[in-house]
Amino acid sequence: MSKISKVKVFELVAAVLTGLGKFVFMEWLNWKLGYIIFACLFWFGYVLYRYRENPEILEYWGLSGTHFKKTFKELFPIGILFIIAFILIGNQLGTNILSWHIVPILLLYPIWGVIQQFLVVGLVAKNLDTLEKFNIPRVGIILFTAILFSLIHFPWAILMLVTFLLAIVYTVLYLNHRNLIVLGIFHGWLGAFFFYTIMEKDPWLEIFGVLGI
Repeated sequence: MSKISKVKVFELVAAVLTGLGKFVFMEWLNWKLGYIIFACLFWFGYVLYRYRENPEILEYWGLSGTHFKKTFKELFPIGILFIIAFILIGNQLGTNILSWHIVPILLLYPIWGVIQQFLVVGLVAKNLDTLEKFNIPRVGIILFTAILFSLIHFPWAILMLVTFLLAIVYTVLYLNHRNLIVLGIFHGWLGAFFFYTIMEKDPWLEIFGVLGI
């Protein structure tokens, strides 16, 4: 196995372990903020390490300005439709708890959204698509990525369904050379509205409430 292949396999394994860590540290131990900070620092450090080795890696991963505007324009109408649907469904179910708390979440959650998109589509989907030893059809990669992303959001069935559908959109766009930063931004924005309108959850209180903020 070549050095590049070994690196890609390492990234696949590390990405999956990070996803599994979500269940241990966020769901079981309830260390939401600590886990998010650790995951962000670890992967920021890894990206920096790879960038120092190869400055072109950022564009390869979609973490540059390339196709930013194009991807944003493609996702914007889809994002608006989802947000409107979330609000209408939330109003109908009586679960809409929109408040000013969503403002800082809309600013902060995209950072975590970029990390998640980087792990799931940037490392898992991209590496499966480029590792010759696997030779998986793109349709299979897209479905596998969507299922994986959905399972990460277990046990909330409606959240798993929405993330499955969005992951299909994200993966198709990404494998067609779209910008991963934009995917992360929309992941954060849509996730924020979904939690406040349908899940009846306030991420601001859940994450920062323990600090009395």
